[in-house]
Amino acid sequence: MAEDGTASGEDTALREALAAEHAAVWGYGVVGAALAGDDRAPAAEGEQAHRDVRDRLAALLEERGADPVAAEAGYTLPFPVLSAVDAAVLGVVLEEGVSASWVALLDTAEQASVRQLAVLELQAAEARAVGWRVAAGRTPVTTALPGLPDA
Repeated sequence: MAEDGTASGEDTALREALAAEHAAVWGYGVVGAALAGDDRAPAAEGEQAHRDVRDRLAALLEERGADPVAAEAGYTLPFPVLSAVDAAVLGVVLEEGVSASWVALLDTAEQASVRQLAVLELQAAEARAVGWRVAAGRTPVTTALPGLPDA
């Protein structure tokens, strides 16, 4: 919190990153449900990674005296997930969403530890997105500047 009792820009961006992580955890449930057998492993790994980050962000906000945002009861999907390819595309969308929130946090981060967290999580999200792009048959499979809007 800022000295005047309002949330700092960094706290606001941390809350937005937490909201994106909540959405990713929920979305990975949909991704996993659309996949069969061993194909579910990347979805389960992605969901766990986002749960871990979500919990870390919530704890960080609490340590700072800032209220963490709660997860919503449900989220609107950007498209119906009816196949394994749809699931992979949703995985890309989820990772691109959290990437955007990490970039926004980098823009407002005041503490080196918060910048480091944002960079590490941006890197992790892009690594997962590459796997989903491959599974979806998308090219290119990498993004030069993950989290930034397309020019």
